[in-house]
Amino acid sequence: MSIFSTIMGKIFGHKAKTAPTATATKPAPAPAPAPTPAAAPVAPAPPPQPVDVTAVLDDLAANAGQKLDWRHSIVDLMKLVGLESSLAERKELADELGYTGDKGDSAAMNIWLHKQVIRKLSENGGKVPAELVD
Repeated sequence: MSIFSTIMGKIFGHKAKTAPTATATKPAPAPAPAPTPAAAPVAPAPPPQPVDVTAVLDDLAANAGQKLDWRHSIVDLMKLVGLESSLAERKELADELGYTGDKGDSAAMNIWLHKQVIRKLSENGGKVPAELVD
């Protein structure tokens, strides 16, 4: 599995703690009688709900036990989702995402990586603030 796929899986698979909604406290309606198989129309599946990346990562950060600035640091973002954030891992992620710059300039590579990971999370159904995507 690729490093980015692992990052995405950790974020998209995490359920952020949210306040219960009013609909969560209402009793469920009685189930409708099951239609016969021949009469059951096939409805398209509803589109997946976007994952609130900020809520998930803020939730993880609140429980991390250390201050991790995922909004600005690819190293902290990787640590937050439980991945190794070594230079070798970041270089592998850079190769995976198509980085063409100098991997010896880790500061520039890290900035590029962070922007690319956030952008790709957004492209794959993640809801992220516009200021992080730009």
